Amino acid sequence: MVSGLIFDVDGTLAETEEAHRRAFNETFAARGVDWNWSQETYRELLKTTGGKERMARHREVMGFGPSDDEIADLHKIKTRRYVEIITDGEVPLRPGVARLIANARDAGLKLAIATTTNRPNVDALIRATLGADPDHLFDAIAAGDEVETKKPAPDVFELALNRLHLSPEACIAFEDSEMGLQSAQGAGLRVLITPSAYTDGGDFSSAEWVLPDLSHALPPEITRGLGQSAAIS
Repeated sequence: MVSGLIFDVDGTLAETEEAHRRAFNETFAARGVDWNWSQETYRELLKTTGGKERMARHREVMGFGPSDDEIADLHKIKTRRYVEIITDGEVPLRPGVARLIANARDAGLKLAIATTTNRPNVDALIRATLGADPDHLFDAIAAGDEVETKKPAPDVFELALNRLHLSPEACIAFEDSEMGLQSAQGAGLRVLITPSAYTDGGDFSSAEWVLPDLSHALPPEITRGLGQSAAIS
C-alpha cells in the first residue's frame, strides 16, 4: 500500500519554466548582462539542474559572462522576480494536481516535495496556487539548496524520504523530466511521469507510469492508497 507521495515542482506541479525564463531575462536586462534566453536555449539549459548552474553553463558555452560571485547575486535577484510573478497568480497548477493533493491529505497519505529549485520558489508557488502554508500542507520539503548534489543525483529524494520516515517502496514520485526520473529511481522510488512543455520529448521508457497530466485515470497503486477520497472526488 502506498503511504507517501513525493512531488517535483517545476514542470510537475505547474508549468513554471516560462516564468523562470522570464525572470532570468528580466534580471539580465536590469543588470546589464548581455544574455537573453530564447525558449530553444532554455530547453537546452534545463539539462543542467539549478539556476546558478545554468548560468555558469551558459557562460561556458558563450565564452563570456558574469563571475561566480556575480552569478550568485544575479540568482538572488532572479529569485525575487520569480516570486513576484508567481505571487501575482500568473502560473496555475497543472490539471489534477490540486485534487490529488487534497484527496491524499484526506486519505492520510504523507506528502513531500523534492525539487532542485530553492525554498522561496516552492513557498511562493504553494501559497499562490493552493492558498496554504507549505509546511502545513506537506509533511516534508526537500529543496535543491539543501543537498550537495542536485538531480539527476538521488540526494534530494533521499532527503525527502528521510524526512518522511518512509521507505522508497512505500512511496511514489511524480516527475516531468528525464533527470528527475533518474533522480527518483536512483533513490529506489517508483515514478509517475507527466511530461511538461519543456520535457515532452524525453525518454521516459523506464518510468513505471506516464500520463499526459494528473487529471487522467491514476494507476491502481495510487487509487488504492487514496481509497474513498478518490471515489468521491
